[in-house]
Amino acid sequence: MTFTELYEVFLENPHIQTDTRKLQKGDIYFALKGPSFNGNEFAEQALSLGAAFAIVDEAEWVKNDRCLLVSNVLQTLQELARHHRRQYPIPFLAITGSNGKTTTKELVVSVLKKHFQTYATSGNLNNHIGVPLTILSIKNDVQFAVIEMGANHLGEIASYCAIAEPSHGLITNCGKAHIEGFGSEAGVRKGKGELFDYLRANSGCIFRNIELPYLKEMAIGIEEQITYGPEEADINGKAEMDGIFLKVNIEHDGRVVPINTNLVGAYNYPNVMAAVAVGLSFGISIDKIAEGISSYHPDNSRSQAIRKGSNQIILDAYNANPSSMKLAIESFAAAPLPHKILWLGAMKELGVDTEEDHANIVNLVGQYPWELVLFVGPEFEKVHGSYLWFANSEEASHYIKTAAPKNASILIKGSRGSKMELLLQALPE
Repeated sequence: MTFTELYEVFLENPHIQTDTRKLQKGDIYFALKGPSFNGNEFAEQALSLGAAFAIVDEAEWVKNDRCLLVSNVLQTLQELARHHRRQYPIPFLAITGSNGKTTTKELVVSVLKKHFQTYATSGNLNNHIGVPLTILSIKNDVQFAVIEMGANHLGEIASYCAIAEPSHGLITNCGKAHIEGFGSEAGVRKGKGELFDYLRANSGCIFRNIELPYLKEMAIGIEEQITYGPEEADINGKAEMDGIFLKVNIEHDGRVVPINTNLVGAYNYPNVMAAVAVGLSFGISIDKIAEGISSYHPDNSRSQAIRKGSNQIILDAYNANPSSMKLAIESFAAAPLPHKILWLGAMKELGVDTEEDHANIVNLVGQYPWELVLFVGPEFEKVHGSYLWFANSEEASHYIKTAAPKNASILIKGSRGSKMELLLQALPE
């Protein structure tokens, strides 16, 4: 079967699945491989469950004419996505960064949907499989596409750009994240900067946070740049806090437009500004932009404000690195809240700097008064000082069930691997 014929098969059956447990009748099953599984082995099962076709790359699993043999299933998936992308001469905005990329993507999409039929990355499916699957979910009514790109090593963003071929790009920031894969903070900038490299080479447009000088350096040579931030930016606004929630006042056409958000913490200011910049650049009115941003409610443990019993919780436990941890602690310390408690989980993938980075967080915590501080994870074991420490979230949960805090304000922050959401579950109703 030629590639053109395969694309025709896809157009007739435009739903792709890589997991037989989620398969729907009429899907095309792509038999991907992983370190501990071989999707080819499930091709026959996929067909029995109603798959229209199964794409395999091992001849022994071709049982009938609905099993289509290719040289490499993953590569075929990615090439199919690139071909599909090329059918749509519309804006493709790629978003990457160390912190805030998913929140920024969700805010941008909330704004764009006020005017455009928008397709975007679902959740954080932003890897070598998620990027092509997002593109292949696009239908003919599309007017705008937003593709989130995650990465933990060099060359990754470049490979996603080769698939998505973005016309526009946005790097939220370059922090100290995934150091094990990138090697250094300079490596992080080089890796994330692959998005700017692609747009520079292909006459693309970028949206740039004017408050981050290194982004200006990374963007040298890109002719079309739209900046956002304080007064001197193309799109400018000021942050203020309404209790624990962020409010951003946008200066536009001689008036100040307040945007109320459901986002906790001033550190979300650049994420909001990015969404405003994208919206205004594509002709969406500031009032519609404000509606879109105000309607967004964070979920999935990302800057969520939760009330449980008598306690007010800020749950930000989807991910953490030294830069995001610092911002969260400082923002929480400044918030007008009573009886502040910190529950901080370990940060992952920091390489040789792990102990130093966790010690720096402990030192930062020591600069503020707290009613209680609790650290979780082996990375904090040698550096937690006089604060409470638990080897894992299960042990910490047992303590919390016994302590049963009341009338407290609690920040829960940590990397996904620390499972800090278990501490929330341990709180009394």
